[in-house]
Amino acid sequence: MKSVGIIGGLGPETTSEFYLKVIFQCHKQNATQRPSVIIASVPLLFEIERDLIEFNKGKERYIPFLINEAKRLEKSGVDFIVMPCNSLHVFIDEIRNAVEVPVISIVEETINYLNENNMKNVGLISTSATIANNVYENKLKESNIAFVTPNDLQKAKMDKIIQRLVEGQHLNSDREFVLEVIEDLVKKEVDGVALACTDLQLLLPSSDKVHIFDTMNVLANATVKTILV
Repeated sequence: MKSVGIIGGLGPETTSEFYLKVIFQCHKQNATQRPSVIIASVPLLFEIERDLIEFNKGKERYIPFLINEAKRLEKSGVDFIVMPCNSLHVFIDEIRNAVEVPVISIVEETINYLNENNMKNVGLISTSATIANNVYENKLKESNIAFVTPNDLQKAKMDKIIQRLVEGQHLNSDREFVLEVIEDLVKKEVDGVALACTDLQLLLPSSDKVHIFDTMNVLANATVKTILV
């Protein structure tokens, strides 16, 4: 088995959910031993985190924290690194350049998932920072996959919801709003809706009209596959 390092803590519940999915999925496929997993919880100031999620401001302040944790994981002996947070992938090139071990991308794995499931038009729900920095958009265009996103007002409200989730607040009203956004995306004839902010899975949105998939699950599956190679 290979050892995985997780750059996590953004947010903490999603990191814990990701860890559990990896552990249990590994056990289902190989019951002989548990995998080696090391989590580096990024000691980020709340102000820096809030500025990026809600205002797409000051993203450069993330880089030293992320590189420090990536290097620490590499020194610990992990075989590869993953990040369950979508927004952090705006910095994936900086992180990959800072370490020698592979860094698996949630974006690249999601594109693979879309291609494997023949999805040609996808609804994309994420933070405004993820959208503004083209974390997914460029890769989708390269793969000839069309995409639609919520309108500006919905994006602003979604950022507030995500910030509450990061802070541990799960409101039924927030879940209802996410479902309303999904309903609007369904009207645009999408093949599926990607929860491209992994914290959104904490609200457990579901629909009988469209396939909703969590990018965290996609990354978890890729992580388990790599561990067991």
